[in-house]
Amino acid sequence: MGLFDFARNIGKRIFGSEEEAPDALKAHVEQNNPGVENLQVQVQDGVATVSGNASSPEALEKAVLMVGNAMGIQEVKADNMTVAGNPAQQAQVAVSDDEYYIIQKGDTLWKIAERAYGKGHLYNQVFEANREVIEDPDKIFVGQKIRIPKNI
Repeated sequence: MGLFDFARNIGKRIFGSEEEAPDALKAHVEQNNPGVENLQVQVQDGVATVSGNASSPEALEKAVLMVGNAMGIQEVKADNMTVAGNPAQQAQVAVSDDEYYIIQKGDTLWKIAERAYGKGHLYNQVFEANREVIEDPDKIFVGQKIRIPKNI
């Protein structure tokens, strides 16, 4: 559907139980911090609610993708996030500027760049736009949601 919906039964294993999830997800985002301060995470029934201040719409997107691509999370709510001090709802137009892609079986970043831009060699730009979400360009997984920047 949108940026905030994910496949609950796939993804990177970040936590073992839902009780561990808030601290584990917060640590995961902060490890490769995309530009979010005062991050707080709550998880209930596979729904993660994040709050804090993102420095930019891209930082908000990356934080949501980092949380949502974790196994056990099916939705991320970011209503309490701010973007550069403004409520996330006001920044929603900027958040939706990029396109999102769910990795399919047989995909590589080269193939995704080829589809998105007509040039596979631009795969590194896709990787750089998702550096916090994709730790290794050779290790993407089926069902992972990534950003496809329009302005490359």
